[in-house]
This record gives sequence, structure tokens and C-alpha cells, in this order.
Amino acid sequence: MTPEHARGVLDVFDEGVRAGNATFETRVPTWDEWDARHAAEHRFVVLDEGGVVLGWAAVAPVSSRAAYAGVVELSVYVAARAHGRGVGGALVRAVVASTEAAGIWTVQSGVFRENDASLALHERHGFRVVGVRERIGRRDGVWRDVVLLERRSPVVG
Repeated sequence: MTPEHARGVLDVFDEGVRAGNATFETRVPTWDEWDARHAAEHRFVVLDEGGVVLGWAAVAPVSSRAAYAGVVELSVYVAARAHGRGVGGALVRAVVASTEAAGIWTVQSGVFRENDASLALHERHGFRVVGVRERIGRRDGVWRDVVLLERRSPVVG
């Protein structure tokens, strides 16, 4: 992912925001806000033949404490027009390879309980359910549960 992909990344995120089942966010950040929250070395996009972003994945540190230096949180978003085409899987595989090469031992993700496609994607790629954070936050006035998943690297640690 490079800054030239910014508009496409934010457009795919906006689609997730509007769908209401991917994030607690209700507005799309600016590129500078998005960029500041995500680790520059672990960002990936899948593009169509015309160079349009079909999906993206990125990670963010879960803590600034040294003990958690090897733990990141994954975000992965796929445009609706690309669902079922392997885009999500390609993105997760790229993040796993990149983070393991950097010595990161745990990639975690929080997914709304109702987001069956995202839960299945994570589980297909070695994530396991750690627990459910019940009524952890509200979106549009509705309390939502978030399934906490993690993938522990078999090669780092």
C-alpha cells in the first residue's frame, strides 16, 4: 500500500462504515488520521485490473508497552464487489507473512458477532476465538458484541 492508494482504501472503509457490520466508526477518517493509526510496514492492498482498490489490510499496535511489542490488531476490509473472490484471504496471508518476518507473535482482531464472513475468514487463516466482549460498545444506539480472535505465530515466540 502506498499513499496513491489512499482514496481507494478510504472508499472501501467507507463502504464498511455504511454497511454497519464492520466497525464502530461512523465516519471515515482523513488519510492522515488513518495513516497515523496503522503500522506503515504491514499494509497491503489488492487491486483490480484497472488499479482500483478491491480490499486492504493493515495492523496497529495494541499497546505502546514494550511487553506487547509483538502484538498487533488486524483490520481487513473487502469491497462488496470483490466478496467471494479470495481478496480477504490474500490480504490476511500477506499480513501474516509480513508480521511473522518482523518478529510479531500475535495478530488479534475484533469482529462483530454478526459478521459471519469475517469470522470465517479469520478462522480459515489460523485465528481462534479467545472470547466474546459482550455489549462492549454501541453503534447507532445499539449495543454490539465483539468476538476477539487471535493468531499466535507458530514460528515466532
